[in-house]
Amino acid sequence: MSDVRKVQVGDVRLAYRVWGDEAAPPAVLLHCLGEDGEDWRGVVGRLAGTHRVYAPDQRGHGDSDWPGEYGFARWRDDAIGFLAALGLERVTLIGHSLGAVAALLLASGRPELVERLVLEEAAPPLPADPPQDVPEPPPGPASFDWRAKAAVVAERNTPDPLWWEGLARITAPTLVIGGGPASHIPQHQLAAMAARIPDARLVTVAGAGHLVHAERPHEFLDAVVPFLGPGR
Repeated sequence: MSDVRKVQVGDVRLAYRVWGDEAAPPAVLLHCLGEDGEDWRGVVGRLAGTHRVYAPDQRGHGDSDWPGEYGFARWRDDAIGFLAALGLERVTLIGHSLGAVAALLLASGRPELVERLVLEEAAPPLPADPPQDVPEPPPGPASFDWRAKAAVVAERNTPDPLWWEGLARITAPTLVIGGGPASHIPQHQLAAMAARIPDARLVTVAGAGHLVHAERPHEFLDAVVPFLGPGR
């Protein structure tokens, strides 16, 4: 198991794991709501063969701080600060669900930071109809800050329409990965997102559902590894 390290990013300390050769090009992996950097364990081996792989716990998750203040813009800004704190100038950015929304917001707002972009099972949200309610937290010890769930629900109910417009500013070659009709994410939204990003293509792993890299790691890697190339 990779040791968990910590770095100060703005007002939070973020925990992260790292694998691979220090001289290899960097890849940063952003997990979904309710998970942490360990969620990438099943795919990191092959990725670390060509890249220096960083998997942070996003704020409100895992061993990172749980400050109570959340939202996609905060997760985006944390990712930008994470790159700066570790001196990572241009990275491959891979995000799943919540992490993919943070990644696409980063890539549209700071395109110079992103070499290649992989977006798994997320597009900028459209207004929920009817609006969603925040469910009660599950019983037992919390694995993440439930206030993060409340923030995600609020932004899915009334998302910023500029997020869709920002897709046109993404300059990195982009791979969009969908899990097919078994996913709760409308797959036509992934296709619409890919169509708005100037250099993007969509790959569907049929039957994988929302957790493509976890449920179908080999097929996920078969799409991602050739897209990333051999590294430098």
